[in-house]
Amino acid sequence: MQTVKAKTILQKTKGSEWFGYDYNMNLYKGCCHGCIYCDSRSECYHVDNFDTVRAKENCIEILRDELRRKVRSGIIGTGAMSDPYNPFEKEEKLTQNALMLINAYNFGTVAITKSALITRDKDIYAGIAEHSPVLCLMTVTTADDELCRLVEPNVSVSSERFEALAELSEEGLFTGITLMPVLPFLEDSEDNIIRIVRTAKECGVRTIYPDFGMTLRLNQREYYYQKLDSLFPGLSDKYKTRYGERYNCSVPNAERLYRLFADECDRAGILYKMKDIISAYKLGYGELQLSFFNQ
Repeated sequence: MQTVKAKTILQKTKGSEWFGYDYNMNLYKGCCHGCIYCDSRSECYHVDNFDTVRAKENCIEILRDELRRKVRSGIIGTGAMSDPYNPFEKEEKLTQNALMLINAYNFGTVAITKSALITRDKDIYAGIAEHSPVLCLMTVTTADDELCRLVEPNVSVSSERFEALAELSEEGLFTGITLMPVLPFLEDSEDNIIRIVRTAKECGVRTIYPDFGMTLRLNQREYYYQKLDSLFPGLSDKYKTRYGERYNCSVPNAERLYRLFADECDRAGILYKMKDIISAYKLGYGELQLSFFNQ
């Protein structure tokens, strides 16, 4: 596969608000999942040929050196700009090798993916969880596999993601869902949200973090509207009328949908507030370790 040069692999995060991790790790650049709504395709991220996946040269060696130099351990997040379990990962195994290093150097990890391939590494995640926090997150935006195939064409369908979450939960891992984006006029029905929460409960999922809307900017807006015109003729006009050139595009019934979502989560015992999620998956690792993670 294609490669790109890299000087570093770990980037220190500015704060721990986003799932409480301390470093961001991207072993790949670009993504071939083809999700029509992906904000990472936007110009501001300067990722040329976004739909082409490229591995970062010598990323495992660079990561090993960076981990070796860290005075204190922490939590490494992956999946922010490129999916760590893209189709090439099955053969390349960069994420798998990185997890082995994370385990060896006693770091924790937060992984966000849309691929059931994550279950391949469940034993490694379990090993990391013996000494450090682990959070395995799956992005799910719709409970309908047919709609999923349209808006996320090259990735595990929603039912496969739920099955993967169940498998990880059975391993004893702390699992969650990122329910974002919720696409206006496509995924913002009460039935969709209820089905996601109730299916998550059945799969042993501990947390769901939502965002009832999406973001649209510059070239990504044009790309998204082109896809809507192809898949859902006429729908882009509704977006243009309601949102214009807005960046944040909340679903029309966002407040009501959030209340419904929160009630369903409360009944299911599922956490949905970020501070509660962070506290829960880090629980039990000792005050000393927690002080290290929050540096």
